This record gives sequence, C-alpha cells and structure tokens, in this order.
Amino acid sequence: MIPSTPTAFADRHIGARRGEHVKHMLNAIDLDSVEALAAIAVPDTIKQDRPLELGPALSESDALAALRALAAKNTPRVQMIGQGYYDTVTPPVIRRNVVENPAWYTAYTPYQPEISQGRLEALLNFQTAVADLTGLPIANASLLDEATAVAEAVLLMRRANRDKAAKDGVTVLDADLFPQTIAVVTGRAKALGFETVVADLSAGLPEGPINGIVLQQPGASGRVEVAAELIAAAKARGAMVTVATDLLALTLITSPGEQGADIAVGSAQRFGVPLFYGGPHAAFIAVHRGLERQLPGRLVGVSKDDAGAPAYRLALQTREQHIRREKATSNICTAQALLAIVAGMYAVHHGPEGLRAIADRVHGHARELATALDAAGVPVAHRSFFDTVTASVPGRADDVVAAAERDGVNLRRIDADTVGISCDELTIAHHVVVVARAFGVELDAAPEPAASFALTPETRRSSDYLTHPVFHSYRSETQLMRYLRRLADRDLALDRTMIPLGSCTMKLNATVEMEAITWPEFAGIHPFAPDSQTTGWRELIADLESDLATITGYDRVSIQPNAGSQGELAGLLAIRGYHASRGDDQRTVCLIPASAHGTNAASAVLAGMRVVVVATAGNGEIEHDDLAAKIEANRDTLAAIMITYPSTHGVYDADVREVCEAVHAAGGQVYIDGANMNALVGLAQPGAFGGDVSHLNLHKTFCIPHGGGGPGVGPVAVREHLAPFLPGDAATWTADTERSDIPVSASRYGSAGVLPISWAYVKLMGGEGLTQATTSALLAANYVARRLDPHFPVLYTGEAGLVAHECILDLRELTARTGVTAEDVAKRLIDFGFHAPTLSFPVAGTLMVEPTESEDLGEIDRFIDAMIAIRAEIENVADGTLTVDDSPLRRAPHTAAAVISSDWDRPYSREEAAFPGATHTQDKYFAPVGRIDGAGGDRNLICECPPLSAFEN
Repeated sequence: MIPSTPTAFADRHIGARRGEHVKHMLNAIDLDSVEALAAIAVPDTIKQDRPLELGPALSESDALAALRALAAKNTPRVQMIGQGYYDTVTPPVIRRNVVENPAWYTAYTPYQPEISQGRLEALLNFQTAVADLTGLPIANASLLDEATAVAEAVLLMRRANRDKAAKDGVTVLDADLFPQTIAVVTGRAKALGFETVVADLSAGLPEGPINGIVLQQPGASGRVEVAAELIAAAKARGAMVTVATDLLALTLITSPGEQGADIAVGSAQRFGVPLFYGGPHAAFIAVHRGLERQLPGRLVGVSKDDAGAPAYRLALQTREQHIRREKATSNICTAQALLAIVAGMYAVHHGPEGLRAIADRVHGHARELATALDAAGVPVAHRSFFDTVTASVPGRADDVVAAAERDGVNLRRIDADTVGISCDELTIAHHVVVVARAFGVELDAAPEPAASFALTPETRRSSDYLTHPVFHSYRSETQLMRYLRRLADRDLALDRTMIPLGSCTMKLNATVEMEAITWPEFAGIHPFAPDSQTTGWRELIADLESDLATITGYDRVSIQPNAGSQGELAGLLAIRGYHASRGDDQRTVCLIPASAHGTNAASAVLAGMRVVVVATAGNGEIEHDDLAAKIEANRDTLAAIMITYPSTHGVYDADVREVCEAVHAAGGQVYIDGANMNALVGLAQPGAFGGDVSHLNLHKTFCIPHGGGGPGVGPVAVREHLAPFLPGDAATWTADTERSDIPVSASRYGSAGVLPISWAYVKLMGGEGLTQATTSALLAANYVARRLDPHFPVLYTGEAGLVAHECILDLRELTARTGVTAEDVAKRLIDFGFHAPTLSFPVAGTLMVEPTESEDLGEIDRFIDAMIAIRAEIENVADGTLTVDDSPLRRAPHTAAAVISSDWDRPYSREEAAFPGATHTQDKYFAPVGRIDGAGGDRNLICECPPLSAFEN
C-alpha cells in the first residue's frame, strides 16, 4: 500500500511553503529558519517541551471517509420534537449560492461598509422581514440563539424601564416559555443578582413590583391566544413586555407589536436554516422606536456616500458592546450573519404568499393530528394552536414516544403523562397517520381538520407584511441566482483577496473542511434527539474537545459557547462558581489590562464582576507597578485577571508567568483570552504556563469561516478544578438547586453544526502541520513588519525586534504632519483591491495587520507594495503637491461611476484614482459606493429596506 502523504493538506493550507519563498522571507528578517524565529520570539519561560501528540495527519480522502463514518452513526428521523427547533427546506439555490459559496462565507464583519454592500443589503432584508412580521419597526441583524436573545431582552427591559416603582422589580417569565429559555435567563439573573419568577401568566400577573414580563407566543405547549389584555395590564403596572415568538407563525397570528409588546425575540431557524444539532441559527430581536440605542448586537442602517447615493452601513456602531467595554450592557459583539442572510433570502425566495402557504400547511397538519387524537379520546391541551399539539397520556408518555421512534418519528416527552408533537415544513399527511398510531389511534388517512381546532378570529393576523418589492421580485431561480451573484459581487471577501485583519485571523477555510456540514446525517439532527440517535455527533464532539485540550494544555473543554464572547462569559462564570464553592462569594473583582479585547470587560460585567483596569506600559506589556497596586487594593475581593496572549499589541510578553503567579498568590484565577491562540498552537500552552481557563475562537484559529459576522464558536477550556463549573445543559438545568454549571447557550453543544470544520482542520493538519501553521503565521507577520517598518513604524515588538502573528503600524505622526488618517489609508486600500487591516484597535490612529499562514508570498508582497505606494501618496500631501482633501487618499474609494464621470475635476488622473500601483487588470474590483457618511446615517436612522425611489438617482 502506498501511504498517504501526511503533509499534503498542510502544503495547501500554508501559503508560503515553497523553499525559495520561505528563504526569501527569512532573509528579510535576518534569520535562517522558522525554528530559529519561534525560538527567539516565544519566551523560554512558556515554551512547550514536547510536540503536539495528535496522531498523524489524514489525507483529504481519509478525513472525508472518517466524517462519513461518524455521520453514519447518527440516525436521522422525522423531527417532531419542536421546542424551538424545526425541520425546514433550505432552497437549493440558497444552499449552493450562499451556504456553500465562499463569496458569502469567507466575508468579514462589515466594518468597512463600502466593500460590504452586498451582505449589508442581505442583512437589511433580514431586518425588514423581522420588523414586518413582529410588527415592531426596529430589528437588529441577528443574535446568537433564541434563549440568549430572550436573556438580552430581559437585560434591555431592566435598563430601559424608567418607571421608578417597577425598575427594580422582578422579571416574570411565563411558564409556557421553552425550558432552555427559562434556564438561560435564570442563569444570567443568578450571575447578575436580580430576581426572576416563573409564573403561569394565563392566570394573570403575580403581585408586587414587576420590571418586565416575557411571554411565549405560540407557547411551548402550542397555545396561541391574544395577549393584548395581559400586556396592557403589565404596562399599567409599569412593566415592559417581551414576546418570544415564531416568524412562520406570525404569518398567521397577530404580531407582538400589534398586541402592544415593547420587544419581540425568537429564532429564524425555520426560515431555511438546517437543524444543525442545535446551531448555528440566527436569533432576532425587534423593538419599538425609542429603544434602538439600547439594542444589543449589530444594526444595519441606510446612509449616503460622498456622491449622495444611498449606501448601507452598520448604524450606531459606538453603542456596540465591545467598544463600550466596562460600561457595556451586553457582551454581544458578533451575530449569526451568514444564517441571518439565509433566513432573509428564504423570505425573499418565498415572499409573503409562499410563507403563508407553508404556515397554512404546517397548521393544517397540526389540526389534523389534534382532530385524530381528540376523536379517539386522547385529550389535547389547547384548541387554538399553530404547529404544536400537546397531548395527555397519563403514565404512557414513554411508550408513545418509543412507539413513534420505532416508526421513524421523534416526539417530545414533556413528562411521564404528556407528549408534545410539532409539525413543520417537512410534515406530510403520512406523518400524521404514523404519530396517531403511536398513540394507539389507527387511521387510514389523515382526517379532515375539525373546525373546533383552529386559530380563533381574535388571534388571526389581518395586517400586511413583506410588502417591499424585494420580497416580490425574485420568484424564479434564475432571478434569485442572479440577485445573490449581484450582491456577492459588491463585496470584497477572502475569495478575492487577502484580508489582513489583525486580531481576526482571516485564514483559509478549505473546501474539504466545509464539505460535511450540509450532509443530512449531520445537518438534519435535532438537538434534543435521543442520545441513541446522535452517537456520531457526540463522538466527533468528544474527539474535538479532547484535541483542543491537548493543544491548549488544559484538562477539560466545553464547546457549548456559540461565540467567543460567550466563551468568555462561560469561563468567568466558572471562576465565580469556583470561588462561591469555597465560600469566597466576595471575590468579584476582575482585573483587565487597558489593551484587552473590549469583550473581556463586557463579559466580566455580564458575569456579575466589577472591572478594574490595569495600565499598559510603553512597551505594550502590563504595567507591573499598577498591577501590584491593583492586586493589593483588591486582595480580598480579587476573582480573576483576564489577559490576552500573545497580547493585543501583537507581542509575546515575556512576563506572562510573573503576572499569573502574582494573581494566584492573591487568591485569584487567571483567564487567558485565547483569541490569539493561532500564535501559540504547537509552541506554548496557556493551560501549562499559568492559565486556569481560556476560551478559543474556532472561527479564527481553527478555520470556521466568519460568514460576514458569524457563525462563531467559542469553546471554553479549563483546568480540572474548574471543570464542575463548565456550562450545563439548558434543557435540564434549573436554578432552584445549588448547581453552578450555568448554561450559556440554548442547546447542549451550541453551534454544533459547524464543528466538523474544525475537526477536519485538526485531523488534516496533525500536530506537526498545526505547529507549522503557527510558525508560518509568525514568519508572515514578521516579514510584513520588517518590510513596512521604514514606511509605517511598527509600534510594538518583543525579543530581537520581533512580533507575534500580527503587527501594529503607527500612523499617528504621519497624521499629525499631513492630516492623512488611518481611515484614509484603509479606504485607499480598497482601490488597490484589499480589505483594510484592523482600524484604530487597540491603539487609535493605527492599523493592525495579520497576514495569516494561508497567504502566499505573492499576495503578501502585493499588499506590502500597495502600502508602500500609499506611503508615497501621503508624501505628496506632506510636500504640498496635493492637499489632503483633494488627494486620492481622502477621496477614496473611487467608484466606477466616479471614474467615468464626464465632469472629472480632481487634481489627479482617473487612472491614478482607479488603477493605482499594479492594479490595472481586467479583474479590477470597484467599490459599489464611495465613502459613506456614518454620522448622517446615525442622525437619520433607517433600518429597514428603503423605498426603491431612494435608489433611482
């Protein structure tokens, strides 16, 4: 047998693998090997003492065969469990042209809106659909899952309620909420120290001050009833009202906004997004006017560019939680953008008539089932419902569920006496017959629905929705395919160009890694399916968790957190649980360096901690005198320190062990933010050099694509003493016990659906390949830093003038001398065909560059040449050849419309504007809009699809 080549995949993943290219880059930094680079850059005090023991790398065919074997251990069933998760059809045109299209899944968060107009329009479609269906005018661009969206709504109510008597009152949760939602909300309340009450709101409001109430409509039991009177009663007592709801149901039932709700939340999963064993799914939140500046997450708005043309951008960015740091009211800094785009395009594809037809069919099958059971003497809980029937079978629930499973259908066991059945887009009449048989009811065919089982006239929706032309214009596949292509062409994603974003690791997301996620044996599994049906999923997850533990040097890993921010929260909740278990409840102070990622402080706030900021020294390290003073001042209350390693400044701080030891000596725990783990894999392990807990970003180091701002996965890794405090299963967790395993996501394994990507990456690379990826990333970053330093000084360096995986270019002196800003450089790079580096983070007036290991020497040199050419343009401003306002830097990006305009009056040529440097090629990228007026868009906030007339000029 001819053995497979263990480095074959690594050769394709790592861009600069050819010997002469590596030698050229090494010569530029005066070193003779990548091993010598790592030996100098990484401090001796933290170096790993043995290679990663992950087994040999698999070939692509072997990895896919292993994934096929795991998938075969899962048992797809007709999923009628419901509980917020429903089978759906992803239209093939959307699956192929969005989910499986790198033009969409490799895009970055649209912080540079001029090159993000396609995905911003797609997200605006999503926002518009949500706003229309919920009857509330402002919707954001998605949240992480339904349970955490409800938690965000509860926090919004607690900070937005201005009624003095109600502000500090309890939050009342309807007993008919999904159990996982109640668990996540009560877990957050436990951490933040406010009171929640679970009550049957069909019996009225409880006594006492109430800050807010949360209703589910339709309820977990299936119940649908008008809540307008209850909502009015709550508001009369000063409470705010959130309704957790279902977008498909809202095509038939009265919207939350029409009933008087302040906030609506839910999941858009059943709008074409597969079950994915629990996620990733796009949640939503919509509010009435006046609450838009309180919204968590991202908000797409409409503004204008410098020519007056309409243009999209992220609105109100300064209220984003990672920017607000310790003043944050949420730690959400991401979204489920790719999944929101799928859900929005599902609405575009079907339009209001198509969505209503699907809803009518779902509702009709549920009515058939209720009719059959009722006729046979099986009591059903409600006469008015949408898709879910709750049946009473005293003492027989287990038998009914088992009988249905034998016939290939999964039902929901509510308790020993009660079974829930939820119909969905894939339900057919035959399934009604099969389910009835499980209850002991024999049918020849599904019965005609009884008139007594129907939505009441009071609950039926009469208002219009999805009236914008976008939901009526793309009915044929040809039209929709071209629309998706047109939007993708407006964007600049990784499929076109290097995205040199520091701290975000925009590396290759290989096709072979992506291939398995849409296989039905993975994508079609319900998160609450019996363990006997999910053996393959759980083996894959356990294997990935084990590999991540080996890589990081920790003892245990949980992949439940469905974003890096949620991984931070989970780690901090584990620390709080640990201190509480030792009787140290007073330990609530979290030390955070001034240079840290903004979500660190936000997550600490959400974990109920008090943030104390530690100063940063001039060399970028933690200022030791200030650290010692802060430790001493908080010695008895110190819970933890959060540090990012390598630091946010792109340097391996040599003092990290010293910092860890000082905090441990004071009784605190050390949280090492693993966002920059791609500079450590195979070289150093945070669990071995002082960390007690870290989160990782699988969407950075381990190749899950950013998707325009999500999906993400943020596993949390801990040493053994923190393992009992890892996130628990929200489906079974209750707050009325002493359990400290607070869940942070709705499903046990979070966004499991994208885990095959990281599993495949680790297996394809093996320990040796992963280590080579790290050293290659270090080589690329140091090559960029050394070549650009004469033109844009590198702000921070470590040993021998080296950086880690990224470098910060300092433009502040140039700005002071010429007026040219870092933003000007970012926009001018668009004309060269590049996405900008990270702008003004972590230091204002700088650009942070991360080339990653996946870029080859030609692409890296193309970026360097562009930056040097821009430096020459800055010099033209410095010597007075051009004023900054009339320079191509300030007027960038240059659109095709501007370049071909008959009234060109700029003091530089059209060719210089559009084809700077060596960009005079037939595949030139033109930004679809010029520089966007951000402030104007915030002053005149428009967050839904504008009328087409806005685009006519």
